[in-house]
Amino acid sequence: MRASTLQRFGRKIIRGVRRETMSNDHEHAIAFVNGEEYYGAKASISVWTPKVTDQYEFSLSQLWIISGTFGDDLNTIEAGWQVSPELYGDIYPRFFTYWTSDAYQTTGCYNLLCSGFVQTNSRIAMGAAISPTSSTDGSQLDIGIMIWKDPKHGNWWLELGSGQLVGYWPSFLFSHLQEHASMIQFGGEIVNSRSSMQGFHTSTQMGSGHFANEGFGKASYFRNLQVVDWDNNLVPLSNLHLLADHPNCYDIKAGKNNVWGDYFYYGGPGRNSKCP
Repeated sequence: MRASTLQRFGRKIIRGVRRETMSNDHEHAIAFVNGEEYYGAKASISVWTPKVTDQYEFSLSQLWIISGTFGDDLNTIEAGWQVSPELYGDIYPRFFTYWTSDAYQTTGCYNLLCSGFVQTNSRIAMGAAISPTSSTDGSQLDIGIMIWKDPKHGNWWLELGSGQLVGYWPSFLFSHLQEHASMIQFGGEIVNSRSSMQGFHTSTQMGSGHFANEGFGKASYFRNLQVVDWDNNLVPLSNLHLLADHPNCYDIKAGKNNVWGDYFYYGGPGRNSKCP
């Protein structure tokens, strides 16, 4: 009932992961690696309750496993947390998965809203609200997510936290991801429906609603970023790139240390004096 049409329910608005996409209502602050063969990725993602100002907007933080060209054959596997009033009917961050094999056109959906992802764990509810969450200058709470390709059967498995297998995406769902991924992305995404409709930017927040340079206790973060190599080992990132397509609204800043490994802060408030 919350969806605009039955066909739209459980589907992402077509956006294309391409940064030159014509659908410029999707805005990102991401870190990514490409140029090699990837068989999975892992990160810990801080969880917040960002403000989403419109029923048809969302705010999410996730990792993307990507292969194919940025055309009609794009394959992605995605997992993280999101606030989506349209999908869930509330303003709470929820654990979610997504997949597509044709650039969000006709295949794929959130969670278990279409056939595809196979859940094997009855203790974890797909789309469940995450509680408690991080608070400004208070407790910082994160969830660990890992996706990797089973070298024997070729399926892509999802693990939440330390060792809790949630389920898998069967290899046959995909074309390019039957082999390996060509890009891994980590970060945040929001939908800005205001620019075309009302002429100003949305106030929907990404992450915590604070900019990256505000740092620990205020900005949202990803930490301990790793990828899975051909030999099924977790390895550090090489050649990490950053992209914020609307940096006055949402930005990103990366670092590295002995405790958090590769990490970054990201996010922002949306509409502000520099993002009118």
